[in-house]
Amino acid sequence: MRIFFSLFIFVAVNLFAASANAQSKDKIAIVIDDIGYRATDKTALQLPKQVTFSVLPHTPFGRELAEQGNQQQREILLHVPMESINNLLLGPGALTSTMDEANVKKTLAASIADIPHVIGINNHMGSLLTQKSDPMSWTMQFLKDNDLFFLDSRTSKYSQAEYIAQRVGVPSLHRHIFLDNKIDEHYIEQQFKKLIRSSKRNGAVVAIAHPHPATVRVLKKMIPTLAARNIELVTISQLLPLETPSQISQQKIEQTDQHQGE
Repeated sequence: MRIFFSLFIFVAVNLFAASANAQSKDKIAIVIDDIGYRATDKTALQLPKQVTFSVLPHTPFGRELAEQGNQQQREILLHVPMESINNLLLGPGALTSTMDEANVKKTLAASIADIPHVIGINNHMGSLLTQKSDPMSWTMQFLKDNDLFFLDSRTSKYSQAEYIAQRVGVPSLHRHIFLDNKIDEHYIEQQFKKLIRSSKRNGAVVAIAHPHPATVRVLKKMIPTLAARNIELVTISQLLPLETPSQISQQKIEQTDQHQGE
């Protein structure tokens, strides 16, 4: 009887420890954006289904890749072009500071109609527009009315987007690190290791990358290493707050110079 009781305690303690360990896993969400212009973007379909696609509207392959991603049970975001400080070419579906509220919402509605299965948006470029209160307020009101969330790509350290999203009541997140500002496999690997370190510090982090063949190769190699580090690859929606917080988290954002001004 005593042996049986001891065995029971041993099993119970180990099950509890295993459960606690599973619950304490750090989490990483990876978003592949800029999808839609190139036929080679389809290589991103080789990545685990937890990796989110963010698709540019009105592009040659955008709708098709959103459909294929959805068939893989992959989450889909709309990658909305927004005006940059450096006046970079925006492409179709862009939001600019010269638009009024009606045009902002009309443009967003047309982009949502073009890309199926969208559950949220993030900004493509936008270093200028995300600093402006009115366009961001109109954007967030559109998202609230359509039950969508916002991921701030953080192309400017002065972005007001996440603050305004939370003020309006839109669930929001922000990017912590870009993985592939340089299309170089060694560089991307180093950025991925930086992402791992960030997850260990912060518990849950968001990375943005792009559908370059080099990026896909590195991610296919590096993502399987996460489990051994007790890190879980999750969908972007799994990191959304259960309730919209009243203040933006002060968690450190790892800015990347190459994307400032976009």
